[in-house]
Amino acid sequence: QLQLVESGGGLVHPGGALTLSCAASEFLDFYSIGWFRQAPGKEREGVSCISSSGTYTNYLDSVKGRFTGSRDNAKNTVYLQINSLKPEDTAVYYCAAAFWCSDADTSYDYWGQGTQVTVSS
Repeated sequence: QLQLVESGGGLVHPGGALTLSCAASEFLDFYSIGWFRQAPGKEREGVSCISSSGTYTNYLDSVKGRFTGSRDNAKNTVYLQINSLKPEDTAVYYCAAAFWCSDADTSYDYWGQGTQVTVSS
C-alpha cells in the first residue's frame, strides 16, 4: 500500500518561506498528488494539486502566486514551495494521492500524516 510522508513544516515569520516535501514509499508515476491543509477549528481544504506527469497544477485562489507545486518522480517525491507566508496559512498540511486531481478530499485514497506549518511573528 502506498505510504506518504510529509516533511518540511515549521515555525516561520510572516513573509517567510518553506518547502514541504511528500515522500512516497513506491513509484508515484501514476498518481496525482494533492496538498490539503486544516487549520484549528476549520474544515480541511485543498490548496494545490499536481498531475502525475507534473504538467498540470492547480491552486486555491488564496494561495495563487505564493504556492508552487513540483515533483521529482525519480525520487518519488512531490514538493510544495510556499512563499510570502501569512498567519492565515497556519495549518497542518497533508499530501494525498489519487489518479486524478480533484478538489474533493474523498477522491484521494492515500494520505500522509501531516506536517505543521505555523506562521507567527
